[in-house]
Amino acid sequence: MQLVVGRIGRAHGVLGEATIEVQSDDPDLRFKVGNKLTLENGKELTIRSARWHNQILLLAFDGIDDRNEIESLRDELLSADVDLSTLAPGEYHYQQLLGSKVLLTTGELIGEVDEVVKLPGQDLLSVTKSGKQVLIPMVKQFIVSIDIDSKTIVINPPEGLLDVAN
Repeated sequence: MQLVVGRIGRAHGVLGEATIEVQSDDPDLRFKVGNKLTLENGKELTIRSARWHNQILLLAFDGIDDRNEIESLRDELLSADVDLSTLAPGEYHYQQLLGSKVLLTTGELIGEVDEVVKLPGQDLLSVTKSGKQVLIPMVKQFIVSIDIDSKTIVINPPEGLLDVAN
């Protein structure tokens, strides 16, 4: 499955290196020299060099040799083919949750997952309800079930959590 693993940031230096906003659980695996990444338009880029500089990943790609070329790709999302069969039962990649319907245990539709907000303490589901954003903590006290195949998430939120959208 093609999953977003990063976003191209600003150019670094004059030889075509770019800073990368890493969106992967395993950057050392995803961003190895020789790996192919896909842009949103389907164009493939092959990693020529990869290095960490002050906790920022810097990548250079075959065929991109100057600052202007890499700047033209700024903010482009990078995808990679990720094997999800290695996930244990009950595990999922956050991108599999996007577009999932969020329901209360009563069956009432809350909305669809727009984004998974990754925070140090816990992840949050960003759901649009009545035109407003609701953030639902991804903790087992609130999440009753996640069904990746049917793209359905059932929640049992505490009183007041969804009031922001009323």
